[in-house]
Amino acid sequence: MDIKEGAMLESKDAAANIAVKDLAKARKFYEGTLGLKQLSAEGEEAITYASGRSQIIVYRSQYAGTNKATAATWTAGADLEGIVGALKAKGVKFEHYDMPGMTRRGEIHVAGHIQAAWFKDPDGNILSIMNG
Repeated sequence: MDIKEGAMLESKDAAANIAVKDLAKARKFYEGTLGLKQLSAEGEEAITYASGRSQIIVYRSQYAGTNKATAATWTAGADLEGIVGALKAKGVKFEHYDMPGMTRRGEIHVAGHIQAAWFKDPDGNILSIMNG
């Protein structure tokens, strides 16, 4: 099959890949806390979850938790505050960052019309939820 010039990945789906040390512990967090549904499992090495039209692949790695930047972001729209409240009720601890032009309303950072909240999984991977 030939690929049209200029057409590469813009119409293709992508998946987030998140490294973890302990797959059982990750399963408890991603399924129990975040409510993701498992699509498939590759033995003791990886689990693929459905998240909207996307996929989150959680895989075992010795490098788990070494990323100091956001690993995955969910777009929650108007549900942001409700989701943040529900996760907080499940014991999720939200991260707070000082960034230019950004203020904080509870756990949610606000910059103009952009709102976001950050939290970590059990391995320290940084995850976020945004309003749009």
